[in-house]
Amino acid sequence: MHTTTAQPKNPLTLILDAIVESIAVAGTHGAPGGVLYSALMAQGCTLNQFQQLMTLLIAQKRVTQSGSLYFAA
Repeated sequence: MHTTTAQPKNPLTLILDAIVESIAVAGTHGAPGGVLYSALMAQGCTLNQFQQLMTLLIAQKRVTQSGSLYFAA
């Protein structure tokens, strides 16, 4: 019997998925960028890294931005 093991997800993928899930919880109200950044900053994320992550999520069309609010796509 041959069993396959699932490949572990890339840590960056896990982080991006967690950000999108957090934004989705905010629903139609949107998730404030400052709150998202604060949560990531507490884990050692710099402002530049946060901006790169959000730019990537927007480019992947997983997130949209309106002003300082983010919405799950």
